[in-house]
Amino acid sequence: MGYKPFLPTVVTAVLLTACGQSQKKIPAAAPDAVKPVFITPATTYDSDDPAIWINKKDSSQSLIIGTDKNTDGALYVYNLEGKLVKKISGLKRPNNVDIAYGLLLNGVPTDIAVATERETNQLRIYRLPDMAPIDNGGIPVFEGEAERGPMGISLYTRAADSAIFAIVSRKSGPATGYLWQYRLSDNGQGQVTGSVIRKFGAYSGKKEIESVAVDNELGYVYYSDEQTGIRKYYADPAKGDAEIALFGQGDFKVDNEGISIYKSGDSTGYILVSDQDTNSFNVYPRTGNQSTLLAKIPVSAINSDGSDVVSVNLGARYPQGLFVAMSTDRTFHFYDWRDIAARIK
Repeated sequence: MGYKPFLPTVVTAVLLTACGQSQKKIPAAAPDAVKPVFITPATTYDSDDPAIWINKKDSSQSLIIGTDKNTDGALYVYNLEGKLVKKISGLKRPNNVDIAYGLLLNGVPTDIAVATERETNQLRIYRLPDMAPIDNGGIPVFEGEAERGPMGISLYTRAADSAIFAIVSRKSGPATGYLWQYRLSDNGQGQVTGSVIRKFGAYSGKKEIESVAVDNELGYVYYSDEQTGIRKYYADPAKGDAEIALFGQGDFKVDNEGISIYKSGDSTGYILVSDQDTNSFNVYPRTGNQSTLLAKIPVSAINSDGSDVVSVNLGARYPQGLFVAMSTDRTFHFYDWRDIAARIK
């Protein structure tokens, strides 16, 4: 099945743009790129975004859910060795996916995976770990808007009351109110429903906003305004819609993309953001002066725009956590966090 560590080649990758009218040349992985522990088999169409579900009863049985972005798309579920254990087919261009724990359904705390389904303008929600659908066919998003196609998603669990929210971005939208935030809850029949809580977030208009990440413990949401920087807001609607920070400006070759947050303590850790066109990730401090670029880490994943990371001990292969990044060859790369951490000064 090909679960060997990736060895970078010397050729240059050539990618078709979304419109198929031009080509973009992406360099191969650098000779000193961090090597993954495992690489998944290729998806059918276009691997795009991973999310890591931690099995709290046995962390060695945790799962990775990845999207395969196409009109005939799917969600792929992998074990920690990158082996496919389940595939959810028939989704209409699933874009990004995220995980939350303990949503009350029929009074039972339920872990969920939530994906954006771009061509139907919906969120799709699945129960973990069996991946049974629990959304009554899907939750519409951006209703009444000219630009509706959902792309990025991150789930926020508010510490004060354990309320769970989905923060959703889209392919295009207005200069303000680009992201919409939905509260997820039981519809009374054990299915998830969503209600709009707020519309917030600035947009430069330069490209698009796809990657969104939430720091639950500190209560912040970050998103990549591509070719502009990383924007930071409060995740709790009660704290207002003012932008807290914009950082990373000038630190990326072209696009700043996938965001993931490594938590080494209550407030310590790192924010990793893909420098997509250099096959590397920029590392910023989780707190303090977030305009400080701590490291630029080359990885074997090519042209990555989606990632996730956890700091939980997932067994002998990942004792300090797991970093997962998509690669444009239709795969997902699994990295031992220790190999990433060794590159951070």
